[in-house]
Amino acid sequence: MYIYDQVQEDTLYIILYSIVTAMNAVAGVYLLLRRGNAFAADVTPPLRLRRWTAAFMMVCALGHLWYIPAVVSDSSEAAMLGMMIGGLLDCLLTIPLALIVMLCMLQDRRRPLWPIGVVVAPLVAGIAVCIVTRFDALLPWVRGYFLLAAVGFTIYMVREVRRYGRWLRDNYADLEHKEVWRSFLVVTVIMLLFAYYIVGYGGMTYEYIIQLSDLLLIGYLLWRVETLSSLTPDQSLPPAPSPSGEGIDYIRGEADAANEKIASLLKQHCEDAQLYLQHDLTVSQLAQAIGTNRTYLRLYFVHQDTNYNAYINDLRIRHFIRLYTEAVAAQRFFTVQGLATQSGYRSYSTFALAFKQRMGKSVMEWKQKDG
Repeated sequence: MYIYDQVQEDTLYIILYSIVTAMNAVAGVYLLLRRGNAFAADVTPPLRLRRWTAAFMMVCALGHLWYIPAVVSDSSEAAMLGMMIGGLLDCLLTIPLALIVMLCMLQDRRRPLWPIGVVVAPLVAGIAVCIVTRFDALLPWVRGYFLLAAVGFTIYMVREVRRYGRWLRDNYADLEHKEVWRSFLVVTVIMLLFAYYIVGYGGMTYEYIIQLSDLLLIGYLLWRVETLSSLTPDQSLPPAPSPSGEGIDYIRGEADAANEKIASLLKQHCEDAQLYLQHDLTVSQLAQAIGTNRTYLRLYFVHQDTNYNAYINDLRIRHFIRLYTEAVAAQRFFTVQGLATQSGYRSYSTFALAFKQRMGKSVMEWKQKDG
């Protein structure tokens, strides 16, 4: 097996392999044992995501160890057997954990994890047959099924990430650390790595790419886990009224009256009271403030052909324009960043994106033409 001879003689690769193994182990232990964040001390990340990511990284470290017998073997047959055993362990542990990490990044609901076991079961069975019979004719079929499963999971994740994006816009006004495109990026990168893992095998270039990709993945996952805010509902808030309890009844046939009442309450308790200036204001908090159920409030926004995120950002952008106009008229010193903060935005980048979506132009373009 020429590739194994190359690996054994490439000192640089052995050093890189050792570093990646150690980094996976250290990152896993760090996520599992450390209580606070190193990257974003003010962010409380999802505990479930943190634990699953720690497990994934620890298994990646072990994965580097269970391939060593195949690499150091002097026998081609033993090396192939070692590689198939490593592939079996990957299918049992590494691949399912990678898929679970991707699912845990979507916080709109807890998705069942058992389908992952169903999907990987044929992979495990196919590789196990190859190991027992010492016959690798099934491997092309296993690889084909793996690629087909990867494509299917990618399609599923694209659909779920889009649904997650709609859920965020319906429930949150501030989307810092919750950007949906980053979830798309994670899905794309991991799926490409899976595909390359199956079809790209052979040669030292492949080995280096896998290790360097693993190193980059460690850094990205650490950063993503620690900067992704937990979206667990605030337990200090009392539950919103149930449809049969007090509050606004959204009964069929009375929708128009309910909408008018919600509109009046929103104007009184959100717009006039400037509740929209509160950072990280959620739809549940707003529903509580006006004395209704968050489900009814979402129905109201749907009836108005908008969503919660757009509603709050519209109020904030109008508040910003009012502050800007007053400051210019009074010839007071100000900064756009300062006015954005006063308008309810914690992050200037979030404000700039919301402003462009609302006004159709950047803040700078607006200042030059209309400001």
